[in-house]
Amino acid sequence: MKRVGVLLLGALPVIAAGVYLAVPDDSADSADTASSASSSSPATAKSARDDAKDRAEKEREADDALIADLPPGLAAPAKKELAQQLVSSAENSTTKWRTAYGSIEDVGDGDGYTAGIVGFCTGTHDLLMLVERYTEDHPDNGLAEYLPALRKVDGSDSHEGLDPGFTAAWKAEAELPAFRAAQEEERDRVYFEPAVRLAKLDGLGTLGQFVYYDAMVFHGPDTDAEGFYGLRELAMAKARTPGQGGSEKAYLDAFLDVREQAMRDKRPGIDTSRVDTAQRRFLAAGNMKLATPLVWEMYGDTYRVP
Repeated sequence: MKRVGVLLLGALPVIAAGVYLAVPDDSADSADTASSASSSSPATAKSARDDAKDRAEKEREADDALIADLPPGLAAPAKKELAQQLVSSAENSTTKWRTAYGSIEDVGDGDGYTAGIVGFCTGTHDLLMLVERYTEDHPDNGLAEYLPALRKVDGSDSHEGLDPGFTAAWKAEAELPAFRAAQEEERDRVYFEPAVRLAKLDGLGTLGQFVYYDAMVFHGPDTDAEGFYGLRELAMAKARTPGQGGSEKAYLDAFLDVREQAMRDKRPGIDTSRVDTAQRRFLAAGNMKLATPLVWEMYGDTYRVP
């Protein structure tokens, strides 16, 4: 998972101009209208994303009013539960996501230890933020003593100051309801709520909202070219969002293309099951409501939700 310290918005940016429309009734549009991409320097692109961030903060109230009138989509309790099962099948190889609070291992991807229900990482800032926020409310917790080490290894794959006791401390803390709740709160604050919010503003239905959420978890909510917002910007250069009058299916196809390429660029040879044999299958089947029963494959294993 990428760093999450760069951008944590309550209101999310719209990188390209367009009119917000109500979420279509989770059905793909028939039109397939692509917008042409304009060339720009990296500095110009970063400036545009920063401008979008400013816009998001200023227009939060209007966006809140719009979202309040839309269907719950992925935020509906049953759909949110399904979303956690789908993400967990990719992050922890099980749909029983509540068994993963205490999971922790270095999977050799350069991000240090990966832990918990959405794969918080010692090298990507989100695990550090989780422990810092948890410690504010529970100063005597078993992970607090590792905060200096977590700050030192942030941004690297180093275990310096964490071994040998950190993994045992994580597992022990994960037995406590307070730390389990903290993991869920951080997941929602950093990943789920921003992703669903922006997907709704882009006119996407339940499947599209999940596509954004899973990408946010994997790539991180950053405004740089490799973060979620950079990928969204690339996708919007290839196809219009439904909120801009484009085809929902065409836009999601473009987004998944961009995302899959980014995954391969970051980790050559990576298994892209979470895109190819899950999200693309749902999209090809026209399952824009992410309706159950649902069947997908992840790393060669088949999962079913009745």
